[in-house]
Amino acid sequence: MTDSRITGLYRLSVSERLVELERLGWLSSDQARQLRTGQQVMSAIAADKIIENVVGVFGLPLAIAPNFIVNGREFIVPLVVEEPSVVAALSSAALLARDSGGFSATANESLLAGQIHVVGVTDIESSLAALDVANDELLDLADDVHPRLKKRGGGVRAIEVRALQLTDGAELIVVHVLVDTCDAMGANMVNAICESIAPKIADLCCGDIALRILSNLADRSVVTATVRYAAKVLAAGAMTGDEVRDRIVLANEIAIVDPHRAATHNKGVMNGIDALAIATGNDWRAIEAAAHAYAARDGRYTALTRWSVGTNGDLVGEINVPLKTGIVGGTIASNSAATLGLAIAAVKTAQQLGELMAAVGLAQNFAALRALVTGGIQKAHMRLHARSVASAAGTPDERLDEVVDKLVESGEVKDWKAVEILAEYDVFQMDDNAVVAKAAGKVILAGEHAVVYGRHALAVPIPDAVQAAVALADNSTSFAVPEWGIYDRVDRDSTYGVDATINLIIQKLDVERSNFTIKVNSSLPRGMGLGSSAAIAVAITRAIARCMAINLDDSEVNDVAYECEKLAHGTTSGVDNTVSCHGNPMLFRNSGALDIRSLRLKEAPPIVIGFSHDSGPTREQVAGVRSRYDQNPRRYNAIFDQIDDISVAGADALEAQQYGELGRMMNICHGLLNAIQVSTPDLENMVTIARQSGAVGAKLTGAGGGGSIVALCPGAEDQVRSALHQAGYSTLRATISRATAS
Repeated sequence: MTDSRITGLYRLSVSERLVELERLGWLSSDQARQLRTGQQVMSAIAADKIIENVVGVFGLPLAIAPNFIVNGREFIVPLVVEEPSVVAALSSAALLARDSGGFSATANESLLAGQIHVVGVTDIESSLAALDVANDELLDLADDVHPRLKKRGGGVRAIEVRALQLTDGAELIVVHVLVDTCDAMGANMVNAICESIAPKIADLCCGDIALRILSNLADRSVVTATVRYAAKVLAAGAMTGDEVRDRIVLANEIAIVDPHRAATHNKGVMNGIDALAIATGNDWRAIEAAAHAYAARDGRYTALTRWSVGTNGDLVGEINVPLKTGIVGGTIASNSAATLGLAIAAVKTAQQLGELMAAVGLAQNFAALRALVTGGIQKAHMRLHARSVASAAGTPDERLDEVVDKLVESGEVKDWKAVEILAEYDVFQMDDNAVVAKAAGKVILAGEHAVVYGRHALAVPIPDAVQAAVALADNSTSFAVPEWGIYDRVDRDSTYGVDATINLIIQKLDVERSNFTIKVNSSLPRGMGLGSSAAIAVAITRAIARCMAINLDDSEVNDVAYECEKLAHGTTSGVDNTVSCHGNPMLFRNSGALDIRSLRLKEAPPIVIGFSHDSGPTREQVAGVRSRYDQNPRRYNAIFDQIDDISVAGADALEAQQYGELGRMMNICHGLLNAIQVSTPDLENMVTIARQSGAVGAKLTGAGGGGSIVALCPGAEDQVRSALHQAGYSTLRATISRATAS
């Protein structure tokens, strides 16, 4: 049996979680693929066949809570919920419960009641007697409505009758038809049974039918779940385990006697139950209605759970909750997300799903009570909220945890506070005398790697992607890229990394006696194949030259940036720095001398750039291709010649706005790049998503081995971008320029 105890899942990216869950056997390769591509999400077309007036599909997070043991079996629990801390709390509660064997759950019966209300009855007692005599006949009539249900082991189990009195004193008869719906939720089949036998019941009672419909108070489908927590695992901060245990028991007692507290108490229970119900396509509204009605079954609303101290000092929890769940029928079959949720839960019967659901509700209640009686429920919520605020403020990944810590410590988890904290990190504040210069990033549409071997590359600029501000400094040279979390003093003797690049620029400009404060702002992520290093070299070269009143034309700037690129990446064609410097779409070739054909475009090409979860080190990829080239130069030259043809033909198609033709060529180019082993599973997944979402062409861009893809999407940019986001990928929001002045 696969162990559901999975540590550190929250530290992984979405893509990495899928890889880990597939590796551990909790996801099949097909399920992992569905989640990577977002194919489990219902399309608007499919949704339009389920409800009326559909205009789109609304998204909610789908998460996994590991660590569950229920009735001795390991589970990971699929959850659809947008409330912070629910998933983390459940995972923690399940992990603590493992020490005492996890959760136990039972359901003695699973019956759904249909109700038939008969009014206008003149003799209540005679009618009740007539119904009793006809009981067997009514059972047969009811079973005849769904004969296959009986063959599957289900069917009508009993018919119960009773009299009711309305507020005006009038009497009526209610007939309950109790149906075992097997693995279906059963609402439609129970309604059909009620409607079918209602006329016979009306005749027997000599009355009229007022209502014939199921009841959502599923009090004949009550599931009981229990759990034990050793007191020693409950300790929190300065509080001992015994203190935490006793406070949880007290909090539960308060919920039992105070309906206002009980409503919040039970809402916590339903945080877990509803999330699992939605993830498995179950009717969470019916489940909610049943739970709250059941909580008030004795005439006063009370808690669904009971917590007590066991004979050995353990904390003992129990929940009794009505759960009429299903794993077949209804909208489950038409909702691929629900089918996937059921597969992740790995339940074999509806009863097993109900038992898991009850355990999840009890675990969530424990987690909420424990947080409430120790540090307060708001503490966990606030940290997760702080992550959202910090991310929205543009915090670099490298600084995210630090900014979150400071937000929480400040007690002001607000947008303005996040900006204020970020400003504290930005020690490289530039004065008004700083000189500013800009440079373009680049997107290669065709020609990667082949361009290093003297072939053409087709590239377009990302205008003003990098800005460098430079001012003279007194004692040392400093360098910052806030978006990348870089704030450093430059070692003027270094021959490695960014320091070496800055030292080379200073040397080439012959200003080695001066020091500078250099602040770079980049809309380009680091190591994603979009020419960020070249753009930084171009922008800094221009800015330092202007700061020192040195006149450089674009050719001279390009020469300096080319030397920086060679320093950073080893063998390089010069396409990155050339596009960055000149800022124009171009067909580029360097076969010993630069051959540049600037392209005149009538419009900005409809491009979406997506980022994989891994960076692509250019030096490593170029070296890897070189090694494989040396082993078989004839075959690699043949591939490079094909890429060259695509680049040249692609330039003509781009200028002519023949996007369909260009897209097909991009697809072929991607296949060739895959053939030389620079693609990755993540890049392949993104390319597939883009093509399936409307891109006429999609390929990796840059050196590969991670990095980015570029998708050509005439009329489908929003759809492709949305599909990539839905699958957990980020995209670049910059506009690709049709022409840019340097």
